[in-house]
Amino acid sequence: MTVLNIAMIGSDELARSIAKPSDQRDVHTYVNKESDADGVRILSLIRPAKYPERLRPFLNALSTSHAGLIEVTTIDATFGEALVSFSASGIDRGLVVINPQEGEWVDEEQVKTMFTQAGLTSWTFEHNDGIHLRERFYSILDNLRTTLDEAAKHDLVVPVDQYFNVKGIGLVAIGYVQCGTIQVHDEVVLLPAGGKGDVKSLQVMDDDVHHAKAGDRVGIALRNAKEEHLNGDTMIVHPALHDKRTGVDIPLCLDAHTISEVHLKRSPFQKKQLQAGDVVHASVDLQFVVGRVKKCDGDTLVVEWEHKLFIRREHPSQVLLAQLDSKPRIMGSCSLNQIEDSA
Repeated sequence: MTVLNIAMIGSDELARSIAKPSDQRDVHTYVNKESDADGVRILSLIRPAKYPERLRPFLNALSTSHAGLIEVTTIDATFGEALVSFSASGIDRGLVVINPQEGEWVDEEQVKTMFTQAGLTSWTFEHNDGIHLRERFYSILDNLRTTLDEAAKHDLVVPVDQYFNVKGIGLVAIGYVQCGTIQVHDEVVLLPAGGKGDVKSLQVMDDDVHHAKAGDRVGIALRNAKEEHLNGDTMIVHPALHDKRTGVDIPLCLDAHTISEVHLKRSPFQKKQLQAGDVVHASVDLQFVVGRVKKCDGDTLVVEWEHKLFIRREHPSQVLLAQLDSKPRIMGSCSLNQIEDSA
């Protein structure tokens, strides 16, 4: 089973023309499943229903996606912010549907120019037909299959966005597998609490499975885990390995940043210069962590985070830096170097 997660800015009507509605929370999801000679292929549209009022659900959708969809109904500041958000996230494959409101008109050439300015030159403009769009996304999935399969070989990272007790099953944590593979009977660590547990069972798309891999939205039934070790910021990873007999010493796959040196790659259309004292937010692997700029030298910053920001040691995903008083709110993408806290 291979899943292509697609971050979408557009209408519920357009999403339903491509896939069936699944989960309808802050982020609405729509799923289409097909089988071919290579197995099951799944498209999962992730649509932040309350964007632009709420930024985090959109950034979470970007964080877990490898493709995008934008329905252009008008050219405004929200459209511009969506463009730079996709660009800063490194989502360089996507589809564009121009669909102006009744009685209105959108200049397609202006839209294409803005996509070029944002660096989204590989996105394609498509006509508004759900079946056609579905086929185009399956083509993107096939082109990304190697990338998606490679992500499943990386270290396990599962950010938890829901957890609860289920009668007869016990403690269940739900989240997207950002990278790696999780299997029944695996031992896992719950960060930042540091508590441990064992995987009792797994569910993907309401089906019991023996393993879940990068791209899957998974329900993890945990044995020997404590509910107080779970919260909305929990990251599930495999434990560190310390084998005295063989000399193998593999640390946890995530570094916990409290202070970071941030190297910002400024987004197109972003003119604001950050200064010491400014409050920013980092979005990475479905985390949304507030920080304060302590020092600033152009686009090189030192930021102290309100609580731990987890960054992968290997194959780090794109980090977005947002400043909620800016227009657009996305400052750009950035790389982080951990600074030891001397306090």
